[in-house]
Amino acid sequence: MTLLPVLRPFLFPLCLAAFVGSAMAQPSWFGRWGGLDLKDLIVPLIQVITFGMGTTLSPADFTRILKQPGPILIGFVLQFSAMPLVGYAIATGMAFEPEVAAGIVLIGSVSGGVASNLITYLAGGNVALSVTMTACSTLAAPFATPALMKLLAGRLVPIDASGMMVEICNMILVPIVTGLAAHEMLYGRRAIWKSGSTLATVTALAVGLAAASGSLPVPLALRKGLIIGFLLLGLVALTKWIVEIILKREGNWMDAALSFFSMLGICIIVAIITARSRDKLIEVGPKLLLAVILHNAIGFWLGYGGARLARLDERTARTVSIEVGMQNGGMASALAMGVMNSPAAALAAAIFGPYMNVSGALLATWWKRNPPKDLPPESSTPSR
Repeated sequence: MTLLPVLRPFLFPLCLAAFVGSAMAQPSWFGRWGGLDLKDLIVPLIQVITFGMGTTLSPADFTRILKQPGPILIGFVLQFSAMPLVGYAIATGMAFEPEVAAGIVLIGSVSGGVASNLITYLAGGNVALSVTMTACSTLAAPFATPALMKLLAGRLVPIDASGMMVEICNMILVPIVTGLAAHEMLYGRRAIWKSGSTLATVTALAVGLAAASGSLPVPLALRKGLIIGFLLLGLVALTKWIVEIILKREGNWMDAALSFFSMLGICIIVAIITARSRDKLIEVGPKLLLAVILHNAIGFWLGYGGARLARLDERTARTVSIEVGMQNGGMASALAMGVMNSPAAALAAAIFGPYMNVSGALLATWWKRNPPKDLPPESSTPSR
C-alpha cells in the first residue's frame, strides 16, 4: 500500500496549511506587490472558482430538482436556517466582539462550498445530488445571504444588504451563467463545437462583449463580473481551439486545469486574509477555532439527523450532512473584505475554510470504510 492514496484526501488541507503558515510567518508576502494590493485579487479569484463550478453543471443537474425534491429541499432549508442560527448562537454565546461575531454568522449564511462535492465523492456519497444541492444554494445566495445577515448580523454591526446582493451576483451568478455556456462548448455533442472557426468566433465575440460590458449602465461590481465572465469564456474557447483543434489532444484537460486553479485560488484567498488579520488571529485564534469546530460539527450532525428523520436512505443522508456542514468560505471572505470592509469579520471564514476540508476528509474516510447497507451502490459521478 503506497502512501499517496492515503494522503490524497488531505493534499488540499496540507496545501492550505502551508499557505496559512507562510502568511503567519511572513504576512508581507501577501500584502502588496508593487502597486497591487493583493486584497483586490479576492473577488476575481472567487469568480474563477465559481466559473469552474459552472463548467461542471449541466441541465441534468437542474432537472434533478424535480426528480429528487425531498433531499434537496431538506438540505436547502437546513443550509439557510440551521447554519446561520447556529452561527449566531455560537457567536453571541461565546461573547465574541461584534465584527468577529458577524463573521461567524456570515460563514453560516452563505451557500454550500464547492469542496462538498469532492468530499461527497471521497465518502462514497451521491455526487450528482451534491452538485445539484450546491448549485441550488449558490443560486439562492444573492437573496438569502443578505437577508439573513441583515436579520441576524445586523444586530451586531451595520449590514449593507443591497451592496451584498450586488457583490454576490458579481461573484456568483455571472460566473455560473458563463460557466454553463462553457460547459456546453466543452462537452456539448454538437459538431459546431468541434469547428476551429466557431471557437475562434466565440473567442473574438467574448472579448468584444467583455470590452462592451465596461460601459453598461449597471453597478460597477456587476460590470466587473461581466468582464471577468466573458474573458473566462473566451479563454476557454481559445484553449479548446489550441488544445483540441491545433494540437489534436482529447481528454478532460479543462477539468484538471480548473480544479488546480480553484484549489490554488482558495489557498491564496485564505493566505491574504490570514496575513491581514495575523495579530487579531493570534489574539482570538484558539477561541475562534473552537467556535468553528462546533459550527462545522453541528452542521454535519443536523444535516445527517434531519435527513434520517425525513426517512432518507443512509447514502443520501450522508450527502445532505456534508452539504450542510461545508460552507462557501471564499464567498464569506470576499463579502467580509469587500462589502463589510472588515478583516476581523473574515477571520471565521479564514479558519472555517481550511478546517472544514480537514474534518470533511476525516468524515469521508470514516464513511468510505463503513459503506451504507440500505441501498445498492450507484454511480457517484455527476452527469455531463
